[in-house]
Amino acid sequence: MKALYFLLPFLLSLTACSVPPPEGLPTVPQWTTIDLQFNSTKNYPNPYTDTELNAIFWTQNGDTIHRPGFWNGDSSWVVRFAPPDNHRIWQWKTSCSQQDDTGLHAQKGRLQATAYNGENHLLQHGLLRMSPGRRSVIHADGHPFLLIGDTPWALPFRARQGQARTYAAYRQNQGFNAALLMSLQPDMRAEGPDARDTELGFARAFDDLTRSEEEIALLYQQLKDAALSEGQNPPLDGFDLRECKIEYFHYLDSLANILLDHEIVPVWQPIFHGFGWKGLDVFGNYILPEAYERYTRYLLARYGSYPALWLLGGDNGGKDPGIKEAGEMLEIWDSYQQPTGLHYSPADTFVTDWSIGNPTKHVVHYNRSYQAEPWLDFQWAQTGHGQAHEYHKVAYMYDHQPTKGVANGEPTYEGMNDGQNGLGWWQGEDAWGQLMSGGTMGVVYGAAGLWQWKVSADEVGWTSWATQNKSWEGAMRLEGARYVGYLHVALAELDLTDIERRPDLTENGHWLLAREGELYLSFLPRGGQLKIPSVPRGLRKRWFNPKEGHYLEASKVTQTSFTAPNDQAWVLVIDRQGPE
Repeated sequence: MKALYFLLPFLLSLTACSVPPPEGLPTVPQWTTIDLQFNSTKNYPNPYTDTELNAIFWTQNGDTIHRPGFWNGDSSWVVRFAPPDNHRIWQWKTSCSQQDDTGLHAQKGRLQATAYNGENHLLQHGLLRMSPGRRSVIHADGHPFLLIGDTPWALPFRARQGQARTYAAYRQNQGFNAALLMSLQPDMRAEGPDARDTELGFARAFDDLTRSEEEIALLYQQLKDAALSEGQNPPLDGFDLRECKIEYFHYLDSLANILLDHEIVPVWQPIFHGFGWKGLDVFGNYILPEAYERYTRYLLARYGSYPALWLLGGDNGGKDPGIKEAGEMLEIWDSYQQPTGLHYSPADTFVTDWSIGNPTKHVVHYNRSYQAEPWLDFQWAQTGHGQAHEYHKVAYMYDHQPTKGVANGEPTYEGMNDGQNGLGWWQGEDAWGQLMSGGTMGVVYGAAGLWQWKVSADEVGWTSWATQNKSWEGAMRLEGARYVGYLHVALAELDLTDIERRPDLTENGHWLLAREGELYLSFLPRGGQLKIPSVPRGLRKRWFNPKEGHYLEASKVTQTSFTAPNDQAWVLVIDRQGPE
């Protein structure tokens, strides 16, 4: 993606730090967000669609940041901004597509960036971006961010604030630092009360999302006719998305803030294209591309000044309505350059039975749609929910060019298939195996019942393959998440930024991530011996127990052969820090 700032066509020699800030100037700590509030002077039939508000922020040394604004209800509009420095004065000016709206257009102001003195790890190090080698996520100050993600997909439209606090505190304590979120309930035919924490209920983000059976039937016929006439999956005419329920997003603000307060980064998926919440005609398959782009821009405006990742493709083939347009929009408008990626369906080189004859399912995708596009930063495979340790997908994604960040974004969720699949240590073994196979961006975990945010253990609405007899809270406490969280215990003090997959450095072609001469990391799922002929003597050697979450005593490297303490799972870490 682009550089963090644009250069203005002029550069002034006087810097903001050379003069004291004027009295009364608003102060904003570095990487914290200020809401600049405006009131429109015109009445719009639909403020969400009828106008755009933007703002440009600049300093006297020529740094600039562009931020879109968003409608916040009635005549209220907001622009959110987080200063990337701790001392400059930032000037700002708004522009509105309706230039005669004097409440929105050509508004001006200034603010003073100051040092952040809080304790939130995310804000201490700044917003997220891709590493120089494109394989890892890092903070703005270069501090590493190894993603350890969970998938409470339905939290935005089902959870209450108290539940979100319970969830966030529990996962933070386990070591998780990201949460994959459906930003809204995406199924067109889902029915239930407009209420959170209620059987079958969910909060509505847009009044016009749910479609009638007649509209869906007509749309299906249009799709089939187009597919037959073109001989391929045609671009979809699709549905617009216009009737925004602003109270939904006010509540979503509070849920996002709870996650961020617990140092958990929201991974924003705008509208699913694949299975969705209950698999009931997912709206992303039928949306107009411009409507998808508009909604993604709205999310960027509301949440883009906070730590975030953008997950444009949701559980399909990547070449879905609006993804390209939304990605190109983010390339222009996300001046903070936070990472943007895609999340695929499990079918990558083959056609599944359930997709035959369905023109909305792009089943052969190789996990590399838009691989060469500058707006795309990472690719996430999905291995499905059959409990197979499939490492080949991230392995060949690691080799795709140009280089993008790689992870398995959806392994077998714990308890899928009516409580049978992916239980306990299976999750830990899979997480370490995915990391070692080339998924150096990080790992992702999930649990049946949690991803749907089930209100009760016996809430209905999902087939047995997708659920288990547990509520969201019961599923949250499953054993497997603990083993995935132990990756944080093992790796938090290591800088894995742009570490490479290097089995060639071993004598037996074993899993190995390495920064040659400095850092070596290997996972031995059944113990055994590992030989690294070129490893320098004198480095620190440690064995980490991934089932118990602790290191054994460190020692110096004196030879090139390393034997695990026993035939159980072990992680070998060799680095430059020397023995304790």
